[in-house]
Amino acid sequence: MRFASLGSGSEGNALVVEASSDSTTTRVLLDCGFSTKELERRLARLECGIEQLDAVLITHEHSDHIGSALTLARKHGLPIYMSWGTARAVGADSADVDLHVLWGDEAAAIGDLEVLPYTVPHDAREPLQFVFSTGAYRLGVLTDVGMSTPHITAMLSGCDALVLECNHDVAMLAQSRYPASLKARIGGNHGHLSNDAAAAILASLDRTRLKHIVAAHLSRQNNLGELAQAALAHVLGSAREDVVVASQDDGFGWLGAY
Repeated sequence: MRFASLGSGSEGNALVVEASSDSTTTRVLLDCGFSTKELERRLARLECGIEQLDAVLITHEHSDHIGSALTLARKHGLPIYMSWGTARAVGADSADVDLHVLWGDEAAAIGDLEVLPYTVPHDAREPLQFVFSTGAYRLGVLTDVGMSTPHITAMLSGCDALVLECNHDVAMLAQSRYPASLKARIGGNHGHLSNDAAAAILASLDRTRLKHIVAAHLSRQNNLGELAQAALAHVLGSAREDVVVASQDDGFGWLGAY
């Protein structure tokens, strides 16, 4: 298994996850928060085309995650996976797409990948986050969540790789020009994780298998890559550079290859 980001942040999100066996390769797109043209451009950086995708998975209905997903699925005949709440929120339940409804904690098989969605607290209709597995290797993804829960800890423990939201620095958010209502939403229990909150989640996990850690969904206005890296590296007892930062413009290149 390997994975790469096409971009991560409030302006658009997309993560490519790939698994290969002796004779087949499965490649899925988690979220599609860009236009089709921009998605094609970003996929090309990974030497990948839309025609090489096997499915699109959606975490929730916010525009930086749903983007052109329905257009992509319809135009290219791609199956699209999401919760029923998300499907209703974006109109996928009545759109001309190959819709597959996901339920929290019920695994789905897509080619060589097992996809396990799990529920999280976020201000969306029925948001899901995901653990991807090949049986031998597990990738956990957690973005767009307001707080930790025991269920999140259980789902992400024992992963080999982790993409973890570090949306904001608490002090930077407090001092930002955002209106008080937006600050409250971002910092609330159904908003986004601060660096400190992400570090606390990381500290709660079984990290004995963890080889790759990525700080994701950073705010351009309210965070810095080095602050997110420092928070996670402190938990790991490692160098700051050991934490990969998923940027809005470039995401990050392929990691994994297990």
